[in-house]
Amino acid sequence: MLDRAVAWMNARGNTEQWGTVPYSRRPGGVERVRRYTTENTPFIAELHGTPVGALVMDTGPSPQLPVTPAAEPERYVRLLVSDRRYAGHGIGAALLEHAAAETRRAGVRLLRVDCWAGGGGELVAFYERCGFTPTERFHVGDWPGQLLARHVR
Repeated sequence: MLDRAVAWMNARGNTEQWGTVPYSRRPGGVERVRRYTTENTPFIAELHGTPVGALVMDTGPSPQLPVTPAAEPERYVRLLVSDRRYAGHGIGAALLEHAAAETRRAGVRLLRVDCWAGGGGELVAFYERCGFTPTERFHVGDWPGQLLARHVR
């Protein structure tokens, strides 16, 4: 799914978010996904038995991310991806609702996520439509990022 996402972005002129190299061929890409899915519980969305999306949550952001630590316990979306062949089917939004439910189930109220804030801001707008509020801008080199938060009840 990550390789398809890179190809999909590139076909639309977005070469800045994840670059142009398939995710599986990026240095550390496979290991990062392996670590995310073994150190955390991955949630896989399926449609008729076919995986169409994935979500990985953690208890906080990557330590390398230059963002302000949360002032309360949190759950953090480390990975959210959907199969771009099913774009527009609400897979990402459904996985984020699952993340909110998992956050509630853990007795935690704060759910955060970071994303690429470049281009026309479409990804930030997606998270806003899913109930998140932008809280902090950051940069990793020349990569612009946005931290967003959602309080769940």
